[in-house]
Amino acid sequence: MAEVDPEKFKQADLTVADLKLDSLGLLEMLFEVEDKFGFQIADPMRFLTMSFSEMVADIEASVREHHNGQLPAMDVAQAGG
Repeated sequence: MAEVDPEKFKQADLTVADLKLDSLGLLEMLFEVEDKFGFQIADPMRFLTMSFSEMVADIEASVREHHNGQLPAMDVAQAGG
């Protein structure tokens, strides 16, 4: 997966496009989410036109939807890969 400068994530107006992910890079990132939380994200290309915060909120809502309204506990040591 593409490396993104962590400083970018401090930008309040960060867009998914600012991450310079091509469609394959976006899919790789979302496959990680799907694998971690056990469900498939519908229409992943819709994220290309969102702000980063909108994408995160959308993914969080999907995770909650598939886990009875909860966010499953994450092992921070495993979150990076």
